[in-house]
Parts: sequence; C-alpha cells; structure tokens
Amino acid sequence: MLMDTHCHLDASEFDTDRRAVIDRARSQGVRAIVIPAVRRGNFAAVRELARSFDGGCYALGIHPLYVPQAQWSDLDALRAAVRDSMDDARFVAIGEIGLDFFVPELTGPAMREKQEAFYQAQLDVAREFELPVLLHVRRSQDRLLKYLRQRPVQGGIAHAFNGSFQQAGQFIDHGFALGLGGAMTFERALRIRRLATRLALENLVLETDAPDISPEWLCSPGRVAERNEPCQVGRIASVLAQLRGETVREIARATADAACRVLPRLAGNL
Repeated sequence: MLMDTHCHLDASEFDTDRRAVIDRARSQGVRAIVIPAVRRGNFAAVRELARSFDGGCYALGIHPLYVPQAQWSDLDALRAAVRDSMDDARFVAIGEIGLDFFVPELTGPAMREKQEAFYQAQLDVAREFELPVLLHVRRSQDRLLKYLRQRPVQGGIAHAFNGSFQQAGQFIDHGFALGLGGAMTFERALRIRRLATRLALENLVLETDAPDISPEWLCSPGRVAERNEPCQVGRIASVLAQLRGETVREIARATADAACRVLPRLAGNL
C-alpha cells in the first residue's frame, strides 16, 4: 500500500486540476495522502480538502516559513482548532512545524528566537493532546532534537530528512520515522541515499512534499522543474527498492506500516 505522508494538496498550484491530481494518485495505488497545514489561514482548507476524498488526512500547525507573519494569537487558534478536531478521524498530527535555518530571512537572531518559540509552543500542543508531529527539518537537526529532549512528544515524521546517520538515529530514538521523497531520486544526493540504504526500513516513510521537491525525472537541465504530485510516490518507492535491493511491494508494505505506527490515527482511514 502506497502512502504520501506529506503533500501540500491545498497549494494554489493545484487549483486548476486538484480532483484530477487526486484521481491520478489513486490510479497509481496511493491509498492515503496527508495534507499538513502551514498557517492559521489554511487550517479550514486542509481539513475540508482531506474530508473530500477517500484516504485524505490532515495535520494542523504553523510552518517555520510562515512564522515571520504569524501572530502570537495564532498559537491559541491552533490549540482551539486541534481541540475541535480531536473527534475527526481524518486529523492525524500537529504539523507542519519545525525550524528552518537555511532561508536567510529566518536566520537573524530575532527571527530565529521567534521560530524556536513557535516550535516549542507547538510541541506543547502536541504533548497536551498526545499527538505526533510532522517536522520541517532544514539545517536545524540538533536544535530540533534539543527541544524534543525537553518536550518529548508521541513521535511523528522528520520530513525531507537530510541529516547525518547519528542524527537520524536520535530522531528514531524519539519515535520518529524519516520521510524520503524526490530528493532521494537524484544520484548526487549521496547522503540521503546512504541513509536510505543503511537505516532499517521500518523507520522510513514515503512522501512527495508536492508541489515541491520534484523527483529527478521531473527536472530537466536548464528548465524549471515540473510540478510534483502524489502520484509520484510509486516511482519514488521504486528508487528506494532499487537502492536497497528489495521489491517495490516490500517497500510499499513496510513504509505504510511505518506511517501507521508513527501516525496511529492514519490507520483508521485506510
């Protein structure tokens, strides 16, 4: 069973053909798509979109890229939205949350402090409601882990992971699976490919981050990458199978099991 554990299906890039995108994914065997919120303004959108098709699920959170515009009152709104969603089987996690120390506008002292404050507050929401989290991990592995040690949560997924083997092990020890997607399909992505082969398959999940992080076959040299879609999960699984010397069936089954383990509410939607 194939799952896309991280897809921004509510993004404007899908406004003209969203239903066709969902249908293509279903036709390629994708049975679940997790749609994370990124800001207070799209909490309702991801909720309604996830409810509109079989296998649709959602998470609620404030993405670090949206922290600069976020108000402190948004954290209260998040807690209220989570409380109101706890009886909804489609609601599976807090996310997308985390830290981004790559984007220059987010790395100044004041903005870094605000990012960390929002991250800690959202971990507290996850702890209060005993929910897993979907983590944005971009040049921030050690800082994310520091706060996970202080505020341990119910695990979750380290999305688009590209840290060291040792850091991967620490996230796994905290109950996380690592998300692998389009970046792994590039031959030059040596670190990610090493992780994909060295880590136990039970700790890996598949994702697209669509419409972003397009796989290699959608990236022609000298041209803008084509839009990524959840239907690409099958080919991403094939790359992982080739790297590990396993079958696509084995990859699909194990990564689906891992997704259901770290996102327990997901299993009820299959």
